Amino acid sequence: MPGFAAAAGLIERAIRERVTPGAVIEVGRGSGVSWRAPFGHLTYSPGATATAEDTIYDLASLTKVIATTSIAMRFVDHGIIALETGPWRSLLDHSSGLPAHVPLYKQFSGRAEFLNAIRRTKLEHERGEAAVYSDLGFMLLGFMLEFAADATLDELFTPLASHLGDIGFNPAASLKARIAPTENDAWRGRLLQGEVHDENAFALGGVAGHAGLFGTAAAVGVFARAVLDTFQRDTWLATRSTLETFATRSAVPGSSRALGWDTMLPTSSCGTLLSARAIGHTGFTGTSLWIDPETDVYIALLTNRVHPTREGTGIQELRRAVADAVVSSLWL
Repeated sequence: MPGFAAAAGLIERAIRERVTPGAVIEVGRGSGVSWRAPFGHLTYSPGATATAEDTIYDLASLTKVIATTSIAMRFVDHGIIALETGPWRSLLDHSSGLPAHVPLYKQFSGRAEFLNAIRRTKLEHERGEAAVYSDLGFMLLGFMLEFAADATLDELFTPLASHLGDIGFNPAASLKARIAPTENDAWRGRLLQGEVHDENAFALGGVAGHAGLFGTAAAVGVFARAVLDTFQRDTWLATRSTLETFATRSAVPGSSRALGWDTMLPTSSCGTLLSARAIGHTGFTGTSLWIDPETDVYIALLTNRVHPTREGTGIQELRRAVADAVVSSLWL
């Protein structure tokens, strides 16, 4: 689309520079999709399948907001949990004191073993004292939501997924040809395609509070439009007041985190042109989503930048540049 030529050029250059073999972007407003486009291929191999609008990506930590945070919002609305009771708020805003990452998969598997290991993990600071972005915190949050409802996280996500389209945990084998591969994984001894990249999530059976979702840009876009709609009124996703609570930056010193979400900083992956009300998140595999209720715009950029290895660079610069190019185009 001519209006988004600058953003398209940035993605094409990133593919040439091997930041990622391919990408799908969707840009829209609350009223609908403004632009959705695929770029590149699923891998760098000669003859590789071209990326398509319906390519499915490992969404990685977008799971934290699309699934886990959304389930938590619904639980708040239904009175199942109270943010001020127990560790709910500190887990959501990453101020629980749990460390960022521990490779639990090297010693443990399954929910019971992981839960016991997390319970034994030494806290790095007192609750609420500081924010440390923590996969462990969201694993624990996922377990707690499961316990609160006596259902698994994928079961809890099913009502949400019914609104979104091609999205879910542990995609069916029949979808494999549409899924962008991630890493040639030395630990598992194979190319990962259709199984979660995150090792801790894999050890939890592919369903975890911090990672595990696979989905298309279109499905992420439906979710983003639902968020924009919920900033205006109560919806199937949540009540407006609950979303506003979750989207408000926490009072934790030095933190940009809200509840589940990150918030706009000019130095972050959202670029410099979104408003201070923008919320978003990124995923280690190369995914990102930013939603701005002030300017009524969302930007979903899905890539498999960890193919064939996680050691690649340039994704942060690509996210920032694309976001600024998109917003600039919308203002023209």
